[in-house]
Amino acid sequence: MKAIFGGLLLLFTASAALAEPQVRAVGCLSLTVADAERAAQFYTEVLQFARAGERSWSDTAGARVRAVRLGLGRECVELREFAPAGRAKPAGERSNDLSFQHMAIVVRDMDRAYARLRAAHVRQVSTEPQRIPDWNPAAAGIRAFYFRDPDDHNLELIWFPAGKGAPRWQAPGDALFLGIDHTAIAVADTARSVAFYRGLGLRVAGESENWGPEQEHLNAVFASRVRITGLRAPDGPGIELLEYLAPADGRPFPADLRPNDVAFWQTGLVAADGVAAAALRDPDGHALALEAP
Repeated sequence: MKAIFGGLLLLFTASAALAEPQVRAVGCLSLTVADAERAAQFYTEVLQFARAGERSWSDTAGARVRAVRLGLGRECVELREFAPAGRAKPAGERSNDLSFQHMAIVVRDMDRAYARLRAAHVRQVSTEPQRIPDWNPAAAGIRAFYFRDPDDHNLELIWFPAGKGAPRWQAPGDALFLGIDHTAIAVADTARSVAFYRGLGLRVAGESENWGPEQEHLNAVFASRVRITGLRAPDGPGIELLEYLAPADGRPFPADLRPNDVAFWQTGLVAADGVAAAALRDPDGHALALEAP
């Protein structure tokens, strides 16, 4: 397989990514966008991200890449605009398609954050914010809401009650949007994906199985039953695996997805000392960039 990383063309397979990989942290999430300024305006004005820099380069195919970096709390996102541009995001993607990926943005007050999104006329996926019911002890009381950015990327608002999530999400302050808790990806086989990410140095930090009307109203997938596995590196946001046990009609990851296509996401991983940079794909096709510290 081939991938473009930092202007270099690298060859790799998931099984031969690294002999003894060690990941220090999950880093920036990168999203391909049609218009970096339009996307940055949405993230800064609606979701209260802050601009943190800009860079540009040419990839090996001759495309020019402009990347706008944004920060929220301790986390960062990079919006990448390509010239020439690739394909627009395919219509009709659902949360059980293997191409699905989102980032979960932590909020201090779900009702205030939801009202802000409504005032900005964002495109909703969820009918409204959903509370995970008490029968699910691993996630009971957490509130979540799915929506889309101007390029149709999936995003999530998440609110943690006391005792759930990282302690810093409960710290006092005035900010409404606090940071990024995790990025979630749809997977076909949890055990296979866990083995891959453990090989990169991440650990399993939590597991649950979600179903019922709250889940259906959250992800807009009728009769969904989702096995959720949270993975963590020593630092940075988590990577959450979503295996849809039902329905089993999710579309496969598009084999021809390229970095300049708007559907493309890339999760940055900060390598430990002595580990070389590399571009990787996980068993389902999700892109990762192992970056030198």
